[in-house]
Amino acid sequence: MKRREFISQTACGLGAAWIGSAALTRIAAALPGTTARFSATDTVTLGRTGIKTSRLAMGTGTVGSGHPSHQTALGIQGLSGLLEHGYDQGLRFFDVADSYGSHPHAAEALKHIPREKVTILTKSWARDAAGMQADIDRFRKELRVDYIDVLLMHCLTEGDWTERYKPVMDVMSEAKGKGIIRAHGCSCHSIEALRAAAKSPWVEVDLARVNPIGSHMDANPETVVSVLRQMRASGKAVIGMKILGQGDMRERQDEALKYALSLGVLDAFTIGAENRNEQNDLVRRIGAVSV
Repeated sequence: MKRREFISQTACGLGAAWIGSAALTRIAAALPGTTARFSATDTVTLGRTGIKTSRLAMGTGTVGSGHPSHQTALGIQGLSGLLEHGYDQGLRFFDVADSYGSHPHAAEALKHIPREKVTILTKSWARDAAGMQADIDRFRKELRVDYIDVLLMHCLTEGDWTERYKPVMDVMSEAKGKGIIRAHGCSCHSIEALRAAAKSPWVEVDLARVNPIGSHMDANPETVVSVLRQMRASGKAVIGMKILGQGDMRERQDEALKYALSLGVLDAFTIGAENRNEQNDLVRRIGAVSV
């Protein structure tokens, strides 16, 4: 696992205390002539969940809804092979969802990958307790796993969602208590929902849209990042998505990656490659970023 070049010096100067990735980025920025280096395969901890995984998650839902996505269009063997290839490169984070239809593809990959070696994040559109319970049961069957690492309420838009969907949250909390899921949270698609997530102690993990041009985001980058800083300050895990603006920054990838890595608020981020060459190039580009 590659580490940032300044970690050992900084750790010694602080009595070898543990320092989170965001803190290291801020320290590097404050020290003249010091840069932070990253790797897609860096081991990161998601907030206070205790879940350790790779910095880069393998996204399976580029333009994904209604069960297809650009990745699931590769077919079961195509996408499962891509996930296995990423695992061989050191990526340990599967970002799947019911709406992408990518559970069977992940399940196929897990035939060849030790379950305990990967983090599985998935998402449910359920908006009532019965629907969430049914989804939890079905998701585990589709993924062929006993537990799900991170389960999110998908695509929340309502500013009062923490009150409106409390029965759904209660089902997820109960599942966590039983060890069926390890952490719960949400993905938001409005600034009102994002602000509610930042205030909610129930949210352990947030999947947030962020990129430097504001493409497919909940608000302008400055506003969104200010809310994400609140989340990080309260110990929530923040995972970035739409890092490349759903393809709008495909020709500006280095700029987008440097922006995401320089924010100091993202524990990890997800990007969906569509073939092995794209995946290899993405890993290479992340390794070349310095901030």
